[in-house]
Amino acid sequence: MDTGVTSSPDLSVEIPVDSSKTPSWFEDALAAPRKEGWLDSAGCPIHYFSWGNPANPGVLLLHGFLAHARCFAFIAPLLANDYYVVAYDFSGMGDSGAREEYPDEVRLQELIDVASKTGLLDNGRKPTIIAHSYGGSVGLTAMERCHEQFSRLVICDLMTLRPDRLKAHAKESRPPGSQEPQRPNRVYPDYEIAKARFVLSPPQPVNEAYLVDYMAFHSLKAVEGGWSWKFHPSVFDHSTDLHERLLMQGKRTANAPGPIVIVYGEQSDLFDADSADYVRECGGGHIPMIGIPHARHHLMLDQPIAFVSVLRAILTM
Repeated sequence: MDTGVTSSPDLSVEIPVDSSKTPSWFEDALAAPRKEGWLDSAGCPIHYFSWGNPANPGVLLLHGFLAHARCFAFIAPLLANDYYVVAYDFSGMGDSGAREEYPDEVRLQELIDVASKTGLLDNGRKPTIIAHSYGGSVGLTAMERCHEQFSRLVICDLMTLRPDRLKAHAKESRPPGSQEPQRPNRVYPDYEIAKARFVLSPPQPVNEAYLVDYMAFHSLKAVEGGWSWKFHPSVFDHSTDLHERLLMQGKRTANAPGPIVIVYGEQSDLFDADSADYVRECGGGHIPMIGIPHARHHLMLDQPIAFVSVLRAILTM
């Protein structure tokens, strides 16, 4: 069960000292009471947060590759008046423990363990999964294998491109990180140098500098000799052929069981209007698809309030 500790976060610790000016809504969201803890999933400690009343309908938030649960730390409180919201760090990322490998079965077991041990499955109301980017693939696995336990999946800007566009993207882009599972993360001598190495993937301009400051700060940790990344290099040891999976993404999304909604940034490089047409052509004409204006791939960093508004509307469906 959920054994975390509830508190109102200390903003002097939560917001980096070098942050760009933060608006009041952001500070209020971060100051909202939340529960933080760790739970066990197949011998690995999984870090999580929860907000709201466990008696309310549940929402489970899944982050993207190399990211962490704090990408939702200023989103979840804006949903928590009406919903019980849980976000967690995938193993090998954020403040969770690391494993030797991360096949679909491990990711699915983590999701089920988090949902079960935080009480999302206890109140008789099936929770909604809201998943960004890589988390969308994990969410699809959950719907494919145990969709009867969830009310719906909201996929947020999961990379979905036609095969010819996918081929062009692979030639033009560089994947994040070293992509070498045996290569230790680099240690930088101080925080300023480390932060300067933080980039979004795919690279993009940012609308809200303070949100990127926040994400960079919580993507790093103090280590012997300086600062380094929280994610573990082992996450680059892909147990499946990533390119083959991406080639099948349109059909996989279209054929997944259970209700699905797609949310994407209208200026995203990974899912755009053509991607929406492609999913429909693959048989996904039944899937509602909502584009957020002036947003790129990182919806919560580009248009956080619009993103929350869309999620609130979907949750009432």
